[in-house]
Amino acid sequence: MATKVLHVAICDKFIPPFVEFVKENFDFTQHEFLITNGIASKELKITPNVHLSKCSIPSRLEHYWQGMIKMHQADKVILHGLFDIRFVVMLFFMPWLLKKCYWIIWGGDLYVYQLGERNWRWKLKESFRRPVIKRIGYLVTYIYGDVDLARKWYGAQGKLLESFMYTSNLYKEYHVQEKQHTGTNILVGNSADPSNNHLEVLGKLEAYKDQDITIYVPLSYGNQDYAKQLIAEGKKRFSDRFQPLTEFMPFEKYLKLLGVIDVAIFNHKRQQAMGNAITLLGLGKKVYMRSDVTQWVFFQNRGIKVFDIEKFGITGQMKHDKVHNQAKVREHFSVKNYTNQLRELFH
Repeated sequence: MATKVLHVAICDKFIPPFVEFVKENFDFTQHEFLITNGIASKELKITPNVHLSKCSIPSRLEHYWQGMIKMHQADKVILHGLFDIRFVVMLFFMPWLLKKCYWIIWGGDLYVYQLGERNWRWKLKESFRRPVIKRIGYLVTYIYGDVDLARKWYGAQGKLLESFMYTSNLYKEYHVQEKQHTGTNILVGNSADPSNNHLEVLGKLEAYKDQDITIYVPLSYGNQDYAKQLIAEGKKRFSDRFQPLTEFMPFEKYLKLLGVIDVAIFNHKRQQAMGNAITLLGLGKKVYMRSDVTQWVFFQNRGIKVFDIEKFGITGQMKHDKVHNQAKVREHFSVKNYTNQLRELFH
């Protein structure tokens, strides 16, 4: 008898491509998707087994009621992040479901323990999250350090299953034309989220403001009030050398931008922006990040060279490092490896 798999998710930008990948590579009739309305809802293709909640209160009530029923009926429940506190509360009161739950760790759903504002709301949510995370059956990620933190912070006992999680983390043969340009093009961060710590990076870049640099900052996704403040500060410090990217870019257009980037800086204090980092490394770009985050260890262990932001410089990537990184990313983050990981997860 085939395994029935229920996927529970908020419709973030990674979800529609994931649904399509499952449809193209697995028996889609054995998968059901219960998806809460989110930023990528318009990209989601609705089918009889892909359900998207609407924003009305009756629709939401029906959504969570169906969630409770379907979690009992499924053989496996894959939780795409633990962001929806309603499902967490549901699992808190129905702990017998946890042994068949698989938590795909996104990052923000784990690091809220460390970075969340410790007010009464945080404490209330953590009182539900802690026992759920502790007893959840499986922890799904490819960043082993995040599992170590889940065990340390929450006493998580679940079994580790390795998966690249989403298609954005895969290497693909991108035929990006590297335009010839003078100066140095620098990408800072991946979104308008304060966790990018943009201002700290801009402080480091001020030493080079009189050189031929252009700073590109993706800001179409995230906190738009923060984005406005950052744009004002960036323009004040760097004038036209600061180029905020405020409009959502189709993937192919974004790739063309990455093709002309020389150096990328990700100053997150937690695991984040891995899809961007993998894509850039696969394109042979020089990537800086903090050395005290779990993805630093991940790249080091796989022989992929990334650079410590505390030793920042705008010199380009050495050719042998570029070729080596591209080969390592191509080998590890392959569609074949990803498909095998999902096959193990689903069966």
